[in-house]
Amino acid sequence: MQSVPVLLLGFVAIYIIQKLVRYWSALRSIQNLPGYRILFRDVSAASFLGSIPGVAPGFNANFQDKHSIALSTADADVAKEITSSRYRFPKPIDQYEALSVYGLNIVASEGDDWKRYRKIAAPAFSDRNNKLVWEETVKIMDGLFDEVWKNQDVVTVDHCLDITLPIALFVIGVAGFGKSMTWHDEDQGIPAGHSLSFKDSLHTASVDITIKLLFPDILLKYGTPRLRRVRKAYQELGVYMAEMVQERTASEKAERHDLFTNLLEANNDDSDGVRLTSDELIGNIFIFLLAGHETTAHTLCFTFALLAMHEDEQEKLFQHIKTTLPDGRMPTYDDMPRLTYSMAVFYETLRLFPPAPLVPKISSEDTVLTVGNIHGQKRVVPVAKGTRVIVHIPGLHYNPRYWDDPESFRPSRFLSPDWNRDAFLPFSAGARACLGRKFFETEGIAALTMLVSRYKIKVKYEPEFAAESFEQRYNRILKAYTRLTLTPERVPLTFLRRS
Repeated sequence: MQSVPVLLLGFVAIYIIQKLVRYWSALRSIQNLPGYRILFRDVSAASFLGSIPGVAPGFNANFQDKHSIALSTADADVAKEITSSRYRFPKPIDQYEALSVYGLNIVASEGDDWKRYRKIAAPAFSDRNNKLVWEETVKIMDGLFDEVWKNQDVVTVDHCLDITLPIALFVIGVAGFGKSMTWHDEDQGIPAGHSLSFKDSLHTASVDITIKLLFPDILLKYGTPRLRRVRKAYQELGVYMAEMVQERTASEKAERHDLFTNLLEANNDDSDGVRLTSDELIGNIFIFLLAGHETTAHTLCFTFALLAMHEDEQEKLFQHIKTTLPDGRMPTYDDMPRLTYSMAVFYETLRLFPPAPLVPKISSEDTVLTVGNIHGQKRVVPVAKGTRVIVHIPGLHYNPRYWDDPESFRPSRFLSPDWNRDAFLPFSAGARACLGRKFFETEGIAALTMLVSRYKIKVKYEPEFAAESFEQRYNRILKAYTRLTLTPERVPLTFLRRS
């Protein structure tokens, strides 16, 4: 029996030695480039231990640690080179395999598969679809004011995500799937052959994606009621999407502009012989759902919080909206290019709180990158084949080389024609940049414009926080953690109806 502990200690010793050898080898490969070092990567199981200096960064380090960047880059020129060189720096798709819940998709693929998916998916994000996004967002916001808030003078919420998650869900439902949803659950029945409504399936699949990715199916099947519900939601959503493929393929062509219909139409175009299987179609529409729901909801939540904290900026935005829409009418899709301050506020939120903190790549060959510093000095860094290369988005977005006073909320910086586009990467860049960027922006600008035109946003008054400073309040209201994307922890707000 004594030999068992000895054997275990031997295995531990061998593991530590191997880890140290790889660590020293990695340092030699970058010519001992100075910087903060850790033994375990940000995506390793050691991150469960939390942030331990020199050992593990913890799950939230990518956003919190904006200036101490290890084996990553916050250099705009280097970021542009990496994101533009798709063959030298492909995506490490092994990190994204878990996202192939229903089938392979554009996010979790590279090479020829990625080319096929992009060829079919890109036309789906059309201007007609963007117009649909705008019109439905305006309708959904109007429903929030009339049906849920009932035009009350004061509305208080304990967490703003309780508002922004349904907004994003309803928009992706109709503009993504062609399925209209309402603010009232009772309006959504459960069709024959299903045990959950489409709305409930979509909501659970979106909100609890982390559970689906972390737990094996056997635990989801026999685990807690919540785990079982997640499993059921994914099963139901898969059936709904399969039914939609069959229904729309068999039915006569109708005038629809949602992503699902656009994707099917592009896939049925036999002119070039590029076709996706049913699983690939469903896999791609699901990934658009995932990307379009959570990121939009979180960004809107951060936006409302920032405006509540900066009432002067909120007033500038309100006055701009009044000037752009002087008759108080509903904003239309044609108004979007003129709502420049709405866009500036949205962009500044994305700069301060980028949805995805990292853009991971991997070097496909032995190569070099030339990095610079604030003094204009350059240094060539060798990058060995197989090296993980990361564009660190918070580091880039808070880099004082590209942004004056980077910690401050200053939307007007995006009104200048010469702001640095290469230092702003909330949607990544290059060929792998987000296809749904215009969809995301259209929904965000419409929702933001509608809300600020009707309501003034303030931080909810809570007596226990009455004596806190602006900085303390900012840190409390804007506190975030990294889940699948950057997520606001708790944003308590009050909405005051404007006269």
